[in-house]
Amino acid sequence: MTHLTLFELTSLIKSELEKNLEPSYWVIAEISEMRLNPKGHCYMELVDKEGQYVTSKIRANIWAYTYRNLSAWFESITKTSLQSGIKVLLNVQVQYHELYGMSLNIKDIDPNFTLGERARKRQEIIQKLQDEGVFDINKELTLPIVPQCIAIISSETAAGYGDFKNQIEQNSRGYSFTTKLFQSLMQGDQAPSAIISALHQIHAEIQAFDLVVIIRGGGSQVDLDCFDDYELASHIAQFPLPVITGIGHERDETIADLVAHTQMKTPTAVAEFLISGIERYDDSLNEMAYRLEKSGKHLLQVSAYEIMNVGYSLKTSMKAIMHQSENALNQKQLRLNYAVKNLFRVENKKVDNVELPLAKAKYQRLKEAEKKLDGLEKQLKLLDPASVLNRGYSITLINGKPISAVQDVKTGEELETITAKHRIKSTVKSANNE
Repeated sequence: MTHLTLFELTSLIKSELEKNLEPSYWVIAEISEMRLNPKGHCYMELVDKEGQYVTSKIRANIWAYTYRNLSAWFESITKTSLQSGIKVLLNVQVQYHELYGMSLNIKDIDPNFTLGERARKRQEIIQKLQDEGVFDINKELTLPIVPQCIAIISSETAAGYGDFKNQIEQNSRGYSFTTKLFQSLMQGDQAPSAIISALHQIHAEIQAFDLVVIIRGGGSQVDLDCFDDYELASHIAQFPLPVITGIGHERDETIADLVAHTQMKTPTAVAEFLISGIERYDDSLNEMAYRLEKSGKHLLQVSAYEIMNVGYSLKTSMKAIMHQSENALNQKQLRLNYAVKNLFRVENKKVDNVELPLAKAKYQRLKEAEKKLDGLEKQLKLLDPASVLNRGYSITLINGKPISAVQDVKTGEELETITAKHRIKSTVKSANNE
C-alpha cells in the first residue's frame, strides 16, 4: 500500500480539480457573511438553504480591482449594495489551495438576478399580507378631519425629522400641532424591531394621538430595505391609528408605504399634507360661515317682508273684527237695555201686588202693638211705688234696705217708714223673729 504525505494528497486534489472542472460556473447562493480588508479585497461566506436550514457552505473572495468594478455596477443596477442576506447569481472559479483548502474566486455577478429575487421576495411578503387579510386594514381607518396630536417615529438626529418639525411649526396659517417623538433606528437590520417597539409605546397611550407618522430622510436603496420587512409591515397594517409614511425616497415604494394609510415621498410632504388638510377644513368652515351669513341675510329680508304682509293682514283683520265686535256689542247693549226695562216693569208690578197687603198687615200689627203697650202702661202705673203709697200703703227700711230683705231685726236699730206724705224714723225696742 502506497503512502502519501498530506501535501502530496492536497496537491493531487488540486491537480484533479484543475483537470476535471470547467474554468468557471454560474452559481446561485446567499451571502451569509461579507467583509472587506484594508487592501480592498472582499471575503465572503456563501451558503445554500432549504427554508431556514443551511445545506451547504463555502468561502469566496473578490480581489480588490474586480470588487471595485463589480460592486459599483451591481449597486447602479439594483440600487443596493452587496451585503449579507441577499441572494446573488455569481460567476465563480473553483480554487483549491494546499494550505487554505477549497474556495471560490468570484469573477462576475448578474445584478438582474438579484433584482428578480428581491422582487420575488417582496411579492411573497405582499401576497402573505393580502392572504392574511391585513394588507388594507390601516387604509380603511378614517383620517381625522383636523389631526393635531401627532405621534412621530423617527431618529432625533435625522435631517428628515428636522425638516418635518420646521415645516409643521412654521406654517403660514399659524396652526398649532402637538407632537411627540418616539425614537427609533431608521435603517439597518435592527430598524424593524425598533420601529415595532415604538408602535407599541404609542399604543400604550393611544388616546393621546390622532395619527402616526413614520419619517426619515433620503438614503440609498439598501438603507430602505428595513421597510420591506414582513413583521414591520404587518404591525403598520394592523395599527389602530392611521399611519402616514414619509420615508424620503422618490423612485420606489417600500412595503411599509403600501400598507400605510397614506404614503408621502418626504417628511416635508407629510407636514404639508397635514397642514393642507386643516387648511381645507378651515376654508370649508369659512365658506360655510359666508354661506350661512348670506342665507341669514336673505332669510331676514324674506322674513321682514313676510312680517310686513302679516302685519298688514293682521291690521286689516283686526279692524274687521273690531267693527264686527262693536256691532255685536251695540246689539247686545240694546237687547240688554230692553231686557232690563222689561224686567223692571215686571218687578214693579210684583212689588205693587205685594205692597198693598203689606201695608194693611203693617197697620194691623201696629194697632195690636199699641193696644198691648196701653195695657202694659196701665200695669206699670199700678205697680209704681207712688201709686201704692197713695193707696195707704207704706215702706219700712232698715239700714236703707226694705225690712223684708233683712233676716234679723235687732233691738235698738233705727227704722225708716215711708208713706205717701211722710218719712217716719223709729227705734226698735223689741223684735220677735218668727
